[in-house]
Amino acid sequence: MSDELLNKSQKPQILVITGISGAGRSTVANVLEDEGWYVIDNIPPQMLESIAELVTQDGAKVPKVALGIDVRARAVFDDLPAAIETLRKSDVDFSMLFLDAKDETIVARYEAQRRPHPLQGEGRVLDGIRAERSLFEGLRLASDRTIDTTGMNVHELARTVREMFADGPDKKLNLTVMSFGFKHGSPTDANFMADMRFIPNPHWIPELRPLTGQDAPVRDYVLSNSGTEEFISNYLEALRPVLEGYRREGKYYATIAIGCTGGKHRSVAVTEEIARRLSAFPEVNVHVLHRDKGRE
Repeated sequence: MSDELLNKSQKPQILVITGISGAGRSTVANVLEDEGWYVIDNIPPQMLESIAELVTQDGAKVPKVALGIDVRARAVFDDLPAAIETLRKSDVDFSMLFLDAKDETIVARYEAQRRPHPLQGEGRVLDGIRAERSLFEGLRLASDRTIDTTGMNVHELARTVREMFADGPDKKLNLTVMSFGFKHGSPTDANFMADMRFIPNPHWIPELRPLTGQDAPVRDYVLSNSGTEEFISNYLEALRPVLEGYRREGKYYATIAIGCTGGKHRSVAVTEEIARRLSAFPEVNVHVLHRDKGRE
């Protein structure tokens, strides 16, 4: 291992967790705490520099600190960009994680809990979400990592976070291969996106319509169609140098999104096949997620 990589692996870590209310920030904080991180919730931006000094001093016993920043800190948001810039220049391994989800998902979560959004005032939950998106746009753009929790349950989010922040200088690239339906919206956290609508749609074959891409008849139909094998093999060949480059550059997470119209047949079958082949790549952990299967 090079001296540069060794020094990076030995640096204390500071992670800022932020994002849209209801997108899963509390779940992420709980998972990181279980994984040995020291978690501080709703910290004022003015204290970020002090935290960096604390974890870098000789004999510091807190090598991994996660700092939650949410909409409750809006009164001091003007100080946040400068504080983040200071952390990026400090002698720590700093990163920022932004959690997001589609508006309808956030609304449903608030309605299920029968709680108001902190910014909705006398308006609707959706009004609060829109105000928060406007307030948080700068943080979203400045974030190093984004997780779109649309369609995720708490267990799937917890697994994603554990894989993303796995320890060890030789840790593998954690790769999520996700199917989705374009009619439900494109995922916001995808590094790569591919469109399977060039394949004939099994939806129009009556005996295949009720099945999914995980069922053998649909899988065989999709994978045997002209162009499918050519796409998969060429796509994987194009991905190989990218994934290897990610690891060299210290990027240990990536999401590949495979879409079709509804996220039930073509994208699911191709996602399963791509994930199966990627599992043979050295130094890669593959996680499969079917975001929209069952939403039809």
